[in-house]
Amino acid sequence: MPLMEIYAIAMLVAFFLLLMVGVPVALTLAVSGFVFGWLGFGPMLFHLLPARIFGVVTNYTLLAIPLFVFMGVMLEKSRLAEDLMTVVGRLAGNLRGGLALGVVGVGVLMGATTGIVGATVVTLALLALPAMMQRGYDRGLACGVICASGTLGQIIPPALILLLLADIMNLSVGTLFAAAVFPGLLLAGLFAAYILLLGLVRPAACPAVPAAERSAMPRAELLRRLLRVALPPVGLIVAVLGSIIGGVAAPTEAAAMGALGAVLVTALGRRLSAALVWESAAAAARITAMMMLVLICAQVFALAFRGLRGEQLIEDLFAFLPGGVEADILFMLLLVFVLGFFLEWIEISYIAVPLFLPVFAAAQVDPVWLATLIAVMLQTSFLTPPFGWALFFLRGAAPPEITTGQIYRGVVPFVLLQILAVGLVFLAPGLATWLPQAIGW
Repeated sequence: MPLMEIYAIAMLVAFFLLLMVGVPVALTLAVSGFVFGWLGFGPMLFHLLPARIFGVVTNYTLLAIPLFVFMGVMLEKSRLAEDLMTVVGRLAGNLRGGLALGVVGVGVLMGATTGIVGATVVTLALLALPAMMQRGYDRGLACGVICASGTLGQIIPPALILLLLADIMNLSVGTLFAAAVFPGLLLAGLFAAYILLLGLVRPAACPAVPAAERSAMPRAELLRRLLRVALPPVGLIVAVLGSIIGGVAAPTEAAAMGALGAVLVTALGRRLSAALVWESAAAAARITAMMMLVLICAQVFALAFRGLRGEQLIEDLFAFLPGGVEADILFMLLLVFVLGFFLEWIEISYIAVPLFLPVFAAAQVDPVWLATLIAVMLQTSFLTPPFGWALFFLRGAAPPEITTGQIYRGVVPFVLLQILAVGLVFLAPGLATWLPQAIGW
């Protein structure tokens, strides 16, 4: 084996070893890339690197990230979910699992507005978990539905992962947003179907809301309150996503309007203050800085790996696999799923995904379909231990009587449902490609 390829393998091994000993991901990427890049082709790395980093920090599309994050943080701090959970839980009526269905519904709405998994999981945990425990829900189911619903913002537009994949795969952001609509709704529908089925098979695991609580407020009043709390965020979603998918505004322009719209929605709810705006801006700055640091350090790693003929190693690996292009895609998805046990979606996106793209580009695989498959599979990284961030967020917000074992047990069915959703999109590419084609993207 040529020396360069040995260095490429050693760089991957060093990357995972540094992660295992607790070195931050960004530093792990930079250190392994610099060391083995220098060993492989000397100071040339430092001549090529500035242009790569300059391309990242001047990418106009990535300007949408802090704006979407600000929109999400602002809406999360406006206590939108608290109002929605109060209304939806009572509207569920005598339906078994109704409160859990409400959690899924609120997860969809918060995913389309905030898109911040940590904020959504913590909010749902604080609002819904005590109520579900009080009504006799199975604790594993309660934990699982909160974790899974909180991650829907990773696939339902305007998800940040779609922005990054559009940049990595050189695709239109509007195309990926349109492609992710049906898979995101499909995933939420699978969650809801599982809860309804469980209500029939194991009614004690997800009982209905007591009649006395349902009758505390007339249904007409509940519907009026639902319209009042749901219409502003739904209107914001339609305006932001509609302008992008319809080609009226660029993603960055729509994100700016979304940030302004979030301020207006918060003001309509009489919760706007200077302190709230400052906290939201600071949180958006922290999240964006973390993401950009990882992106910049990933350029070092990617440049070194490519210079060390790492791409040729990947091509040889795929050529060795039997079964053609379909088997190659399944292998890539399996690798993404396994990496999700140890890495965050940002690292997987900027480390693993670019390695496979030349192979699939040569095979003329539809990049929109491929990006959607990757996005749905990446969502499992939030639920798979030991580093599933949704599990960590729930553990921090859950009452002491909730055990870690109950959380892990509860997410297993939802991880399987997410894999099922990946399988459905794989078998029916039209789920991802029909809408972009229908609107002319």
